[in-house]
Parts: sequence; C-alpha cells; structure tokens
Amino acid sequence: MSEEIKEKSASAQLKEKLFLSKKSGCLKVTAEETEAADSFCEEYKNFLNNGKIEREAVAYSIEAAKKAGFTEYDRTKAYAPGDKVFVNNRNKAVMLAVIGKKGTTEGVRLGIAHIDSPRLDLKPIPLYETNDLALFKTHYYGGIKKYQWTTVPLALHGTVVKKDGTAINVAVGEDESEPCFCVTDLLPHLADEQMHQVMSKAFNGEHLNVLVGSRPFNTDEESESVKLNIMNILFEKYGITESDFLSADLTMVPAGKARDVGFDRSMIGAYGHDDKVCAFPALMAAIDAELPEKTIITVLTDREEIGSDGNTGMKSSYMADFIADLAAADGMQARHVLAKTTCLSADVNAAFDPTYASAFEANNSSYINNGAVITKYTGSGGKYSTSDAAAEFMAKVRRVLDDADVLWQTGELGKVDGGGGGTIAKFVANLNADVVDLGVPVLSMHAPMEIVSKLDVYETYRALYAFYMQK
Repeated sequence: MSEEIKEKSASAQLKEKLFLSKKSGCLKVTAEETEAADSFCEEYKNFLNNGKIEREAVAYSIEAAKKAGFTEYDRTKAYAPGDKVFVNNRNKAVMLAVIGKKGTTEGVRLGIAHIDSPRLDLKPIPLYETNDLALFKTHYYGGIKKYQWTTVPLALHGTVVKKDGTAINVAVGEDESEPCFCVTDLLPHLADEQMHQVMSKAFNGEHLNVLVGSRPFNTDEESESVKLNIMNILFEKYGITESDFLSADLTMVPAGKARDVGFDRSMIGAYGHDDKVCAFPALMAAIDAELPEKTIITVLTDREEIGSDGNTGMKSSYMADFIADLAAADGMQARHVLAKTTCLSADVNAAFDPTYASAFEANNSSYINNGAVITKYTGSGGKYSTSDAAAEFMAKVRRVLDDADVLWQTGELGKVDGGGGGTIAKFVANLNADVVDLGVPVLSMHAPMEIVSKLDVYETYRALYAFYMQK
C-alpha cells in the first residue's frame, strides 16, 4: 500500500477537525466500557422490575440511599461538606443531596428525572360485573396508544389506605405463579367496522376495562355473584372492602420482567424506561458522588406524564423549598442560589426508528448506541412549551462531557410539526436556573414495552456523574 493511501488526505484531516463525527458510538468505546455498561444495566433491570410505579421507585431509591450512607434531612441540623441526605415527598417523589465544599453559595447542581410512566389507573369505584364477567374500570394516565394496551398481560400495583390510616401495598401479576389481567379486544372476524375507523375513534378510553374474574361466589341465584367472589378474594388477602377503593392509588401496568433484547443482548426491553432509564443513572450518580464542589441534588419526581401538576410534581414548590432551606443554612437567599443553579433535566428522547423514518429528520435525531442525548429544546410547532437552553450553558455542558470522555449526541423530538412533547426543563427554567435535557434515546416510547441501549444508559450515568463532580 502506498504512503499516500496510508496517510489521511488533507480533506480527511480537515473534515475530522471541522465536522461532527459520523462514527457509530459502539465503535468509539472500548471493550471494557461495553462490559461496564452491561454490568451497570443488570442493576438497572432490577430497578425496573421492583419500581414499576412511583411509590415502588421511591422505596427502592431510599433503601439504596440509606445503604450508601444517606440520612433523612432535618432542617434543624447543621450539615458539613460530604454529608448525604434525602427528602421523601409523600412516598411519590424523593430528593437526594450531597453537600458540596462550597455549599449553596455558588448555586447547586440539579439532576431531575421522573419516575411515573403511562399506565391504566383504576377509577375510584372500579369493580363491576356484566354478563357474568368481573372487570375493573380504568382511567388511562399519560399519553398512550390505546390499542397497545389490549390483550397484553397486566399486573395490579399500588397502595390502599384504609380509614384508620393502615396502608396496604398491592402487587399481583408479576410472578408466574400469580394470576395476571388483561384488556380484551374484538376478534378480526367481527372487527370490520373497527378496523375502518381512525385509531383515535377505534379505541375508546372507556373500553379499557380490565378483565379480573368470571366465577360466581357460589351457586346461589344472587346477582353480582362474580363481583362478590372477586371482592371476597380481595378481602381475604388484603382485608379491604369496596369502599376502600375510594382511598387507593391502584394501577394496571404491563406484567413481566425487563429482558435483554437482540442476539447480542445489547438492548433492554421493558415497561417504564420513560423515564426510569434516566432516574436510575441520576440515582446512582448521586450515590457515587463524594465531596462535590457545589451541593448536588438528584430529584426523582412524579406526575411528569400528565403535566407535572400536584404536590409531587415539578410545578410544586417542594424542590424550591428544599433549596431555600439549604440556602438559609449557608446564609443565602433562595433566589440568589437559584440564579446560579445549573440543571440536567434527565429525560428521554425518541431514538431514530428506520421503520418509521418519515417521522424523523435524520441529521437532528438521536440514535441507539450513540450515547446520552442532549435535547436543547422540546415543545411543539414553533417551539411552544419549551425553555430552549442558552448557547452559553450548552457550551459548558459540552465541555464537561468531553473532558470526562462521555459518549454523547444531540437530537430533536422528530420532525418539525410532526407532533411534539415536553419535559420538566421549562419548570426549572422558570425558577431562573440554567437547564437542558439530557437522557437516553428510546425506541417505541410510551408503549407497554420500550427499548433502550445498555451503552446509552451507562453513558447517561457517566454524564450525570461528570456534571455533578465537575470542578
């Protein structure tokens, strides 16, 4: 081979200097890093399996935090650099903080992910009988394609609180020895009218009824005997009556464990990647952080899928109040701390799907196995309902990730005018903090089974850790 061929041409060298790299992310990482990603994701799968709903994710996170030396925050106590504390917000959101060398005097560093996912919530009076079948009425939560939730195995998760305050945790349908549940669908032989309707009309929210039983309590001719049998089973197992549904948070989620996907086992298929695939890296980055320069706070929040309203969502003041308490301990005012605060809103983006390529703009999409994706803005149409990160903050984040040799990319949420969506970034920006979205690209987002790359999960953890520990 000639020396001219061996050496890069002048054009090739200039391209390398001036152009974004087109090299696949998998080709940029070492075998050791791939192995580390696979190992990291084994515990992530455990998090998915044991944290399908926000209450479970909070319990898992607090247990992991306590094992790592975190203690419950007490605003009357004085904390020193390196101390680790957590705040439990109503068992549905949690904050983990590591006190930095500079405390809050130069702002704090936030990593915020949400732990709620689309699902089928039970209505306050859910159980009914019709035509000798017992069913639960549901009200879907978040953005779903309703047809995807029919004929898939479902599990019941949640908490029932009796009038005396006794809380009863419920989880039925995950173990193969347990029964599961499902929403039925019409057979194709009789579905001609249904299949000629548009999706939004063919599948109605009031039709997402979950089949839960078919046997009567006994042979009496009493009406609603199938319902009675189901209610009796619930009473014998949990001690609850029908009125206890009125004070319950119960939901149906896809049953089954997270699974490796592909012959190469490079991906994970599971329910709830959005946004637990960012929550787990944020959790682990906080646990692994030791004596950061600035105080760091990981927030695992609730209700993002339905607009972040409520006292456990990011429109609530609970995070700002916590920062205000930390600021007061440093002799600072909260508004001055927030003005210097920076945040990675750890949320997912849509990975480019070649089967549906027309929905994406290839140059500005995120891709599986290309690392954590930074999303400068989300929103819809003319950038409505987005904060749009400033160029100065984007430059800082780029520098932090590159200095830590993190594999990362950028992406938009599909084509302009193709739809759109939002994250909690805008609510953090409204507090006068700098914020940008960073997370994992996801295939089949919001479906009962979503797909992510193990490498991307690990690189998101590395990105959050680098952000927390920057000098």
